[in-house]
Amino acid sequence: MERRTGTPHRLSPASPLAAALARGPVVLDGGLSNQLEAQGCDLGDALWSARLLADDPEQLTAAHRAYARAGARVLLTASYQASFEGFARRGLDRTAAAALFRRSVHLARKAAEGRPVLVAASVGPYGAVRADGGEYRGRYGLTVRELTRFHRPRIEALAEAGPDVLALETVPDADEAEALLDAAAGCGLPVWLSYTVAGDRTRAGQPLAAAFAVAAGRDEVVATGVNCCTAADAERAVPVAAETTGKHVVAYPNSGEDWDAAAHRWRGSGTWDPARVAGWTALGARLLGGCCRVGPDAIAELARALEKR
Repeated sequence: MERRTGTPHRLSPASPLAAALARGPVVLDGGLSNQLEAQGCDLGDALWSARLLADDPEQLTAAHRAYARAGARVLLTASYQASFEGFARRGLDRTAAAALFRRSVHLARKAAEGRPVLVAASVGPYGAVRADGGEYRGRYGLTVRELTRFHRPRIEALAEAGPDVLALETVPDADEAEALLDAAAGCGLPVWLSYTVAGDRTRAGQPLAAAFAVAAGRDEVVATGVNCCTAADAERAVPVAAETTGKHVVAYPNSGEDWDAAAHRWRGSGTWDPARVAGWTALGARLLGGCCRVGPDAIAELARALEKR
């Protein structure tokens, strides 16, 4: 596939994200779920954090606010695992479900409390919505067209609320990336595409250069990169994303601990280090933060580390 190098993609001067990136690297938030659990929320539901959009929205506002106060300048919404199908299983019709998608954006905006914070509407993969760990495998047996039809209503509902950017995140498969980008085309918003990876490949096994190339010719894509992976895998992926697409790079890895599914607990030591993550700016990263088990304290350290650079 074609490889592109050179000057990173430029957004419209009127874009809030363009203005933020022009000032330097931008700090993303950390894991929403771990902050909600720290606040005492029970996320044992197929909708995960999206359940709280209906049941306890103020908990979401509080979690977003914790990251904004820590120095995050982009807040990701609680819509990662949300879907019309999932809300329907809770007895909500499409009108009520669409209102919850919009609420996810409004709650993050409310949490800014006057700070210069942008809102990224989170669009998780099909596997996340199934709540069966499929986002770490991909290859669902669906065509690109079928995945596009699934994702488009979610994206349209989020776009109606006016977020600053769409975060197509934790994508395990280049085919689903194509579907997500097709679904987002024409929504009028910038998007970033972020894969979950293992080593030098997507979770579905595609080489990263080929996976990032899916986004190379799309003007609406402002950044490509990785999330929900180890820091080491993210560090390897950043220069590949930059070289392949010529766009800005986004990177927000996990804490580095391993989930023991049998024991239902995290094991091992964390490898997410604010100085290490901040150093990725030299490799081309411009949107930096954390994913699972990276909390507000860690994001505050990252913000301070980037200020010193």
